[in-house]
Amino acid sequence: MEFCNAVRFKVKEGYEEEYLEINKSFENLPGQKMSRLFKTGDRTYCFIGIWESEEAIAAQRENMIGNLDKVRHLLEELSPELGVTDPVSGTVVLDYS
Repeated sequence: MEFCNAVRFKVKEGYEEEYLEINKSFENLPGQKMSRLFKTGDRTYCFIGIWESEEAIAAQRENMIGNLDKVRHLLEELSPELGVTDPVSGTVVLDYS
């Protein structure tokens, strides 16, 4: 069953272009069927990934953290509890394609 993750974050003022340039180098990881980055507001973005399974995303956790580490210095802290990202994930229950 497909699995989805979403991550919300905010880029520091003046660093959006650098953030987007680094993201252009990222490719889908093994088991990742699709990924999208979209802008939700003033310097706020959301990443969405669709995965083959929960096991597939779990197997790539270290690689996802590695990608985050490449841009972490460009992100604002959302809150002390969340840090620089607000991630959620779960099983896909409906597919509208």
